[in-house]
Amino acid sequence: MAEKGKANELTYDDFLDRLSIQEVLVDAGYHLNKRDGLRYPSYVRTDSEGRRVRGDKFIVTQNGKCCFQPPQQKVYNVISFIKEHPEMFSENKAGMSPDRLVNLVCNRLLNQPIEDRPSKIVEPRKDSKPFNLNDYDIHKFNPQDRETQKKFYPYFKFRGIDLYTQYAFHRHFCLATKHRTDGLTFANLAFPLVLPMAPDKTVGFEERGRPKMDGSGGYKGKAEGSNSSEGLWIANLTGKPLEKANEIVWFESAYDAMSEYQINPVKMVYVSTGGTPTEGQMRGLLSVTPNARHYLGFDKDDAGRQFVANFRKVATEMGFRHEHVQAYHPLGCYKDWNDALLNKKSAELIAKGEPDTFDYAEFIAAGKAEKQREKEEKNTYHRSV
Repeated sequence: MAEKGKANELTYDDFLDRLSIQEVLVDAGYHLNKRDGLRYPSYVRTDSEGRRVRGDKFIVTQNGKCCFQPPQQKVYNVISFIKEHPEMFSENKAGMSPDRLVNLVCNRLLNQPIEDRPSKIVEPRKDSKPFNLNDYDIHKFNPQDRETQKKFYPYFKFRGIDLYTQYAFHRHFCLATKHRTDGLTFANLAFPLVLPMAPDKTVGFEERGRPKMDGSGGYKGKAEGSNSSEGLWIANLTGKPLEKANEIVWFESAYDAMSEYQINPVKMVYVSTGGTPTEGQMRGLLSVTPNARHYLGFDKDDAGRQFVANFRKVATEMGFRHEHVQAYHPLGCYKDWNDALLNKKSAELIAKGEPDTFDYAEFIAAGKAEKQREKEEKNTYHRSV
């Protein structure tokens, strides 16, 4: 959190509200890459002769609030970018508190004077250790025990994910509480990550924190030490071995996967990359499912479309036919599948001219009505026999 101080000092909320990630990238020495256009801007670093440094590029997302550096998965906002790239900013001093650095950089960019005082010296952070499932207390969802289900309610309520969907995926999520040396405990909704070649071994967690009372906010990320470059959340609902799967649907989050299932409940293989898809994730699953069709339900934005292009390139190199890899964005003006479930239309997509011709609320209501009619007809038949 932001450092405590006088009442008129700016907070992290102020920084996130008033600064764009582009301003921070420029201050860190990056330049707008005009070749990529302005619709989905990217920023690159150049050498002393003005030539672009290959592999050093950030793509801006979420209306200028965040960025990511492909092929890595992590998304940075103004705060996390400064904290994780302290060497890029002139205010940085050895041992300086990350919160102090954020305050200094953001206040300077906002032309806000800040008290000059000695920096707090902190011990450098040690490298994180590999993921170990034994470091966690695990609470599982039991379809036969309502008491075990209650703890999951706040995590799924604001996502619109109902109990029937939770029943379908109950083997593929849990609550994970890490053992901490300071004695504090924090539970996260955890989606186990596995390697396609060894689907029985957990190599990390895609994590979601408990949302605020209004449903907003909440931590999202991956557990410390997770194998993010190759690990995937794989929910195989087919009852068949993974290598015999016919249809595999990919998403950027497990929430999106469960949302799509709730809209269209078909027992397939559901996969989440937990963020930006990496080449290691793609190749890993493609190598064990050479006969499957892959449907790419990534976000309906420029980054999501680029992920589709990246995936097709890798699949083509591995010998997949073009028609066996298809984009699977939600119809209409919905950014992702959870937004579709919540009937939350994207003002950005509407402004870009995306046809607003499909309404998932009506589609879901019609599906429920059809099921109710089938149930009533079945009951009528049994009574008449």
